[in-house]
Amino acid sequence: MALWQNPRWFDGNKRQEQLDDYIRATGKARFGIREFAEENKAEAVRIHFDRVAPKYDFMNSLLSFGIQHAWKRAAVRMLGVKPGDRVLDVCGGTGDLAILAARRSGPAGQVVIFDINLAMIQAGRHKIDPYPDLSHISYVQGNAEAITFPDNTFDCAMVGFGIRNVTHLKTGFSEMIRVLKPGGRLLCLEFSRPLNPVFRSLYDFYSFNIMPALGQLLAGSAESYACLPETIRMFPLPGELAAMLTDLGLRNVNWEAMTNGISVAHVGSKR
Repeated sequence: MALWQNPRWFDGNKRQEQLDDYIRATGKARFGIREFAEENKAEAVRIHFDRVAPKYDFMNSLLSFGIQHAWKRAAVRMLGVKPGDRVLDVCGGTGDLAILAARRSGPAGQVVIFDINLAMIQAGRHKIDPYPDLSHISYVQGNAEAITFPDNTFDCAMVGFGIRNVTHLKTGFSEMIRVLKPGGRLLCLEFSRPLNPVFRSLYDFYSFNIMPALGQLLAGSAESYACLPETIRMFPLPGELAAMLTDLGLRNVNWEAMTNGISVAHVGSKR
């Protein structure tokens, strides 16, 4: 028996219930298996990340056996950031993707970490502020559903392991696309369903037994480290997400599955 409740992988109909139209029609939104009034989900997400922020980087590296760093490097390579590019990192948190993008854009570029959670931004600043070669990274606290930049501002926009926590998924992506210049590129790096059924079973056992136990032992919260695996099982599958991004205004959307599909990077260009 799992240490924590395993919601299993949602089917197509249940995944549709996590999207904007259903949420607005019902006034209900999920964060993991917990259901909230639509307007209260953002506060639940804020409380969650306030709690995990101090040990966020350490726990992510531990729980992924360090593989998350390879996923992020591969994803930013796919995005194709060029010297001088302006890059927006939505739900940028502690800044790992922003740092990788900043090294590619160089000092002639600009990288903005945009996140609703101040504690997450503050938790990553020690990796950025002391280093002159990263001085072109800046921080903005704000809501991914109402990005505080004009249309057609950025050459690249990216989101890594954060968009599934936004209340209205399509609205968040639409905002990212809005602030991209025509031809600008969008990256979404997110967890997904492992491809191999045997591996998937092992992954489920790890997610709902080992991860919560380590979360309780090392970060003082089993719930926090069960909640995020729950959200993964409700997120659109790669083909579904590619179709959504195409409908919202991207072209040439492609994706790459990494580590048997645990992580998937989608990239497309604004029409």
